[in-house]
Amino acid sequence: MGRGPRAILALGLLFFRLAQANFAPHFFDNGVGSTNGNMALFSLPEDTPVGSHVYTLNGTDPEGDPVSYHISFDPSARSIFSVDPNFGNITLVEELDREVAEKVTILVTDANDEAPRFIQEPYVVQVPEDILAGSSITKVRAVDRDTGSGGSVTYFLQNPHSTKFAVDRHSGVLRLQPGATLDYEKAQTHFVTVVAKDGGGRLRGADVVFSATTMVTVNVEDVQDTAPVFVGTPYYGYVYEDTLPGSEVLTVVAMDGDQGKPNRVFYSLTNGSDGAFEINETSGAIYVMKSPAQLRRDMYELHVQVTEVSSAGTPAAQAMVPVTIRIVDLNNHPPTFYGESGPQNRFELSMYEHPPQGEILRGLKITVNDSDQGANAKFNLRLVGPGGIFRVVPQTVLNEAQVTIIVENSAAIDFEKFRVLTFKLLAIEVNTPEKFSSTADVVIQLLDTNDNVPKFTSHYYVARIPENAPGGSNVVAVTAVDPDTGPWGEIKYSIYGSGADNFLIHSSSGIIYTQPWASLDAEATARYNFYVKAEDMEGKYSLAEVFVTLLDVNDHYPQFGKTVQEKTMVLGTPVKIEATDQDAEEPNNLVDYSITHAEPANVFDIDAHTGEIRLKNSIRSLDALHNITPSGDRTWSLEVQAKDRGSPSFSTTALLRIDIVDTEMQSRSPMAAFLMQTKDNPMKAVGVLAGIMAVIVAITVLISTASFWRNKKSNKVLPVRRVLRKRPSPAPRTVRIEWLKFRRTKAADKFLLREDRPNENCNNNSLGSAPPPTAPAPPPPPSMGPSTGPAHWTVPTVSGSLAPQQPPRSPKPKAMGSPVQSALVSELRQKFEKKNVYNKAYF
Repeated sequence: MGRGPRAILALGLLFFRLAQANFAPHFFDNGVGSTNGNMALFSLPEDTPVGSHVYTLNGTDPEGDPVSYHISFDPSARSIFSVDPNFGNITLVEELDREVAEKVTILVTDANDEAPRFIQEPYVVQVPEDILAGSSITKVRAVDRDTGSGGSVTYFLQNPHSTKFAVDRHSGVLRLQPGATLDYEKAQTHFVTVVAKDGGGRLRGADVVFSATTMVTVNVEDVQDTAPVFVGTPYYGYVYEDTLPGSEVLTVVAMDGDQGKPNRVFYSLTNGSDGAFEINETSGAIYVMKSPAQLRRDMYELHVQVTEVSSAGTPAAQAMVPVTIRIVDLNNHPPTFYGESGPQNRFELSMYEHPPQGEILRGLKITVNDSDQGANAKFNLRLVGPGGIFRVVPQTVLNEAQVTIIVENSAAIDFEKFRVLTFKLLAIEVNTPEKFSSTADVVIQLLDTNDNVPKFTSHYYVARIPENAPGGSNVVAVTAVDPDTGPWGEIKYSIYGSGADNFLIHSSSGIIYTQPWASLDAEATARYNFYVKAEDMEGKYSLAEVFVTLLDVNDHYPQFGKTVQEKTMVLGTPVKIEATDQDAEEPNNLVDYSITHAEPANVFDIDAHTGEIRLKNSIRSLDALHNITPSGDRTWSLEVQAKDRGSPSFSTTALLRIDIVDTEMQSRSPMAAFLMQTKDNPMKAVGVLAGIMAVIVAITVLISTASFWRNKKSNKVLPVRRVLRKRPSPAPRTVRIEWLKFRRTKAADKFLLREDRPNENCNNNSLGSAPPPTAPAPPPPPSMGPSTGPAHWTVPTVSGSLAPQQPPRSPKPKAMGSPVQSALVSELRQKFEKKNVYNKAYF
């Protein structure tokens, strides 16, 4: 093995920064026996061949710059190693000889009894905010006087996850983490806590590790990297209508975003001012340069630019901000209505009534305007007046509008209700505190149309006039009303109907009067009914009914049937005299009776209302009557007056002759009593006789019909032999029926009604030679047995007459020649002769 002195090596680590160097490079400590690191306690066998790669140096630069390696030897020693400056590879260049060295080194091992200690405290560093990520900021250093692992120090951060920094664990170099940035405007100072820890070792038989901490204060230095910033945005300014030109509107404020070393800023307007505004370049004050009346817009949007000027006087960063300036109108103008010639507060229009629904009143030229601007010029329109007739459009206006009025309710626009419609057009501001308003009168003169029908004041009219009213007398005045005016309101009257012949009507006044030739008579026609018509010029009309009642006038005298009358009074029974008054109404047709003259005057009383005449209550027998009339005459004459109750009153008199008979004569013969009762009314007797004859004829027809059908049935041929027997015919006989039998007493004995043979002459007008009328005999009862031949029925024709019979001798001749008997015979004879025509119909 070769000899040589022991090599004492000095290793050097050189590095070069492309930029300015801040911290020295260092070797990595890889521990004892490592072949990669700083060659601490490096050993090599002496027989290692020359040229062998025996070690690799490993170092780094805190800034990450490239490093180079070299080796230096003691001047008295050989250079037995060489190093690659780029990669740190060490190569053996001479043989080694261990025995040559004579020097002995005794090593004392160290215990870990010292803690690391930072030196050069405090650590305060100024870092520009634009430092690049990963750059070294500062280097902390801690010293541990121990050797070996106990003296090796490593570094780390106390809160590595909450900071933008990182520390190299071997060198203690503090760096800005990759991807992190510093911003002066956000954080001007950062505090970083660094921990230095030794490699640990044994102390008094135990493994211990010591550490120490220090605070690194990183102050961020501002650099010109931020644009100017406006303060107090957004910017709004207001120019009022009374603002003078040159007045300041508002001031904008901007400052350099780099507050550490701020630059000066200058202001300018880029666009939007239209020459109406200017800005002070140093203060940022904005001025209006024109009168508000000259400003054409309600709002201006200005763009203000601020520019930094560097210390060298050159423009740097810039910023821009919008500035809104509103032209504010002072609410000093109320809404105003305008007509065609200027401001106007009264508008008039003439129009026909009942225009179509939705029609626009085109005759009204109304404009409304508010000279203010913006919200001050917004107002509502209303139409104040009778509701629901018109509506106004528009209802909300901004600045100015044409006002339109539209018909809403055509029926309410009625000339007859309103000749003039008056409204107020109201304009009132909406969103202003002042609520300025104005009004204008709208006056509409309505023109009439023929929209109404003439109407009578009543549906019917009732009139009463006296029947003796002369021709041309007024009856009643009818009235119809047509609310229309002018010719449309003129009414023409006319009448028609079946009852209108006797009447006329004045065509314009409506007065109804009688025809000049009319002669009214309440007894003929008491009431008239007709229609009256009211018509306008276009033919619209209405009707009413007229009822005319004639008032009865006492223009008729009471009338007796005869001026001279004869009555027969049965003692104790009244006789009645009757007069009629042809007047139509009471009291004109009510008659009162009185006896105006009687001979003697104290025999009779008369009922004033009924006309019944009776003997006075004191006369109850013929003997009492004889005492009053010694002559014994049984016929009395009375003058009876019939007087109506009209005003003036009319009266009539009649002469009445009365025959008085006693009740004994009445009781002996009912037929005589009947003749006495019907003496004054012969038609009653004829009617009774006709009724009896009709019954007899009806019974005869029924019996004949029944017999005919029975005989017809019995004459049928039968299959068996029948024996017919002939009934002997009865001898003809004459049937005499005592129709009316009078007892031969007193006056009734003069009359006897006999039956006569049937003959074909039904009329017997001869009163002298003809026999008296006989009543027809009733037909024989129908035979119940079979008849041998056709039955011959004879229906007799009865004719009758009244003839006086020779009175037999009577012990009372006075009664036979009494006036009552002669009067009765004479009166009955006259009645039968007068009504002979009727006798033909009955007999």
